[in-house]
Amino acid sequence: MQDNKTELNVSTAVLEKMAQIAACEIEGVTGLSKRAIDIKGTFKQKSVFKGVKVESKNGAIEITVYICVDKNAKVREVAEAVQANVKDKIQTMTGTAVTRVNVSIADIHFADAEKGEEE
Repeated sequence: MQDNKTELNVSTAVLEKMAQIAACEIEGVTGLSKRAIDIKGTFKQKSVFKGVKVESKNGAIEITVYICVDKNAKVREVAEAVQANVKDKIQTMTGTAVTRVNVSIADIHFADAEKGEEE
């Protein structure tokens, strides 16, 4: 009898979308950064950046998420929750090992300051 195994290939764009959704599910995350941060801490100018970077290495996935947090959020707890949720969701949906989830705090959201600017 033949063993009929299928192979699952998920595009990087789909993995990025899954990671975006998983990160935004965490309380304290107000969104994802539209710009990447380079090593020196200055912003890179990229025309299209989704706030998530996915790399596939030797059949495993490494993800970097650039999040914006609420001004009252406990940053360490939010980052740890984002790591756990992104890893769990990607592994559950794809069956592929996620070896690392890097979380970069790219911005802090101040809702009060934005309301004052609009008036």
